[in-house]
Amino acid sequence: MVAETDNQRTTPHGAGDAPPRTEGSILRQPRAVWAVAFASVIAFMGIGLVDPILPAISRSLEATQTQTSLLFTSYLLVTGLAMLVTSWVSSRIGAKRTLLLGLALIVVFAAAAGAAGNVESVIGFRAGWGLGNAFFISTALATIVGAASGGSSSAIVLYEASLGLGIATGPLMGGLLGSVSWRGPFFGTAVLMAVGFVTIATLLRSDTIARTAPVPLSAPFTALREPALLVLAFTALFYNIGFFALLAYTPFPLGLDEMGLGFTFFGWGLAVAVTSVFVAPVLTRRWRRTGVLWATLLLLAADLVAAGALISSTAGLITCVVLGGLLLGVLNTVLTESVMEASDLPRPVASSSYSAIRFLGGAAAPPAASALAAALSPGAPMYAAAGSVVVAALIVLLGRRVLRRVDDGPEPVEVEAQAIALGR
Repeated sequence: MVAETDNQRTTPHGAGDAPPRTEGSILRQPRAVWAVAFASVIAFMGIGLVDPILPAISRSLEATQTQTSLLFTSYLLVTGLAMLVTSWVSSRIGAKRTLLLGLALIVVFAAAAGAAGNVESVIGFRAGWGLGNAFFISTALATIVGAASGGSSSAIVLYEASLGLGIATGPLMGGLLGSVSWRGPFFGTAVLMAVGFVTIATLLRSDTIARTAPVPLSAPFTALREPALLVLAFTALFYNIGFFALLAYTPFPLGLDEMGLGFTFFGWGLAVAVTSVFVAPVLTRRWRRTGVLWATLLLLAADLVAAGALISSTAGLITCVVLGGLLLGVLNTVLTESVMEASDLPRPVASSSYSAIRFLGGAAAPPAASALAAALSPGAPMYAAAGSVVVAALIVLLGRRVLRRVDDGPEPVEVEAQAIALGR
């Protein structure tokens, strides 16, 4: 995360201009920066990596659809809970050690998941993977900015490019390696992350990254006393139910093989990356953040209703998945950016509290969707997800009074990049 003490906060637009940035070539960077950027690509691949192999895991390990969907639940639940302590850890051991801790955990647990003999073990190892990802992602941006040459602008462009590449190619990698064996994506991730670990350990110097002031362990818990932060957290909780119903349930009714699912969710990931990096900042420069939020949430609800109605049409459902990705990219970035503007709390503390609650919705959605499909109909999970997203839009509308300060104006590019990263 961007280094920040308890008493620092970026001045909103309208009250002052963004800090001046020194321009430089994105390609002329130290090897340490490229090492972190490479590891960032692989880390963000993990979000959609398992989508193409969910049906294959279910078949190979004789697991139910609900059991298989718990691969998302364990990953998201542990990621969210770990976010409560990442600031506390990194402010004490430093950014490099935090990065290496995250990478080491991903290597160990991804390899263990690939070698697992039953679905329960894979679920448990995915939880460890989520722990590692939380430590890595929370620290990568500050590391790249601190070690880069050519000013922060070039570093942030490189980071956003890494993020977009990882989100888009994760499902494709899952489909390619998964077409050989469902174990392939797990082993592939472990190997690539091991390479990232070695390169960061070798090339990144600890003194290139500014140390932050120690963060109290209780800080993310007490942060939830802020009304605006609480409103946004519960908005994200209900929104994430829709997000992960779309991401984790649709591979089953689509009925495609590993490569078919890989290309479908490659399109989804590309849509998320494009709108989160390019479209969301444009929208928030033109309109109020709260307006962008509730309008986009209602559009997502309509897309989920369409997905429920077209659940038996492969082409129709693919279209809804990709269109949903366009909306998800906007919502992820604008929600997290709003969290950063909602209070005077340090941004790492505010984002930790917010992430812990929002991931609860994501963790609950996949098994709930599978259970609804079994009990009612294949389209029922999409309709329920749409209802949850409508609740999120209503929370934003009803909470506009306490959210007034999030509409101050567009963020500086550094904060936009942090929002894009933490919104994943």
